[in-house]
Amino acid sequence: MSKSILIHENGGPEKMKFEDVEVGKPGPGQVKLRHTAIGLNFIDVYTRSGLYQTPMPNAVGREAAGVIVEVGPRVKGFRKGDRVAYCGVLGAYCQERVMGVDQLVQVPKGVSDEQAAAIMLKGMTTEYLVDRTAKAWLKKGDTILFHAAAGGVGLLFGQWAKARGYKVIGTTSSPAKAALAKKNGYKWVIDYTKQDIVAEVKKITKNKGVPVVFDGVGKDTWAASLDCLQPRGLMVSFGNASGAVAPIPIGILNAKGSLYVTRPSLGAYTATRADLEASARSLFKMVKSGKVKISIDQHYPLAEAAQAHIDLESRKTTGQTVLVP
Repeated sequence: MSKSILIHENGGPEKMKFEDVEVGKPGPGQVKLRHTAIGLNFIDVYTRSGLYQTPMPNAVGREAAGVIVEVGPRVKGFRKGDRVAYCGVLGAYCQERVMGVDQLVQVPKGVSDEQAAAIMLKGMTTEYLVDRTAKAWLKKGDTILFHAAAGGVGLLFGQWAKARGYKVIGTTSSPAKAALAKKNGYKWVIDYTKQDIVAEVKKITKNKGVPVVFDGVGKDTWAASLDCLQPRGLMVSFGNASGAVAPIPIGILNAKGSLYVTRPSLGAYTATRADLEASARSLFKMVKSGKVKISIDQHYPLAEAAQAHIDLESRKTTGQTVLVP
């Protein structure tokens, strides 16, 4: 028997149960994986709580790394013993699973299983945010704003954006997190519990504002984010850590300077096999080059996934977190 965290109904962390499961044999186009590390992401909270509706029961997570232990018929490009990783495929909070190979990528030498598990979702999110979503708005030397700078995506984003030649303002909730953000590429850090975000951004930019805001927080930062933008600036709303943004009249974008808004997702940016491989290749290249350093700041046994969710939601975690099967 294998073990899995399962939810049978939406709710709090207590709804996650550590249960025995039967793992079958892989069918055509599938492999059987033994997980070695599982990534923790805020989207897992949305799955558990019901903000993102999913079939029941399910094993919550969407990101992991492991070793192929069995290969089904008609599988090309993957063999038993390969180190692989994936993200975006529901059901990762388990010791073993059977899954199709369409979302798997090979983990290269120089990148550990823990690193791969911790950064597939966050790292490829960072890749599309910095290198693709706002490309038409940015040039080297530009100043941009990123909310939740000490979070999992935030620490990768600061390093990646700096490597691309941008100057980044980050927001955090404590001096300790501010110091961490500064070590990870942020030129300026605003403590939003004590400082006015808009006033500080205007001060840093000499009242110009920024061309792009990257906002994964959602409801709590939406209004401030719009007010930090230059005329014709881009609001990149890519997450809901504080809750979903309420519906707004589209005319507000006109009133605040002919603004643009996008609500991107990793799924759309890795929809084709070519896009998925290119994004993963860019991510692993950045890690191997040392331009983006990966620190695994928290480890939890898979059986303690509920506690990991409690700590994540209360903002006690920083950087990258993995569950150990």
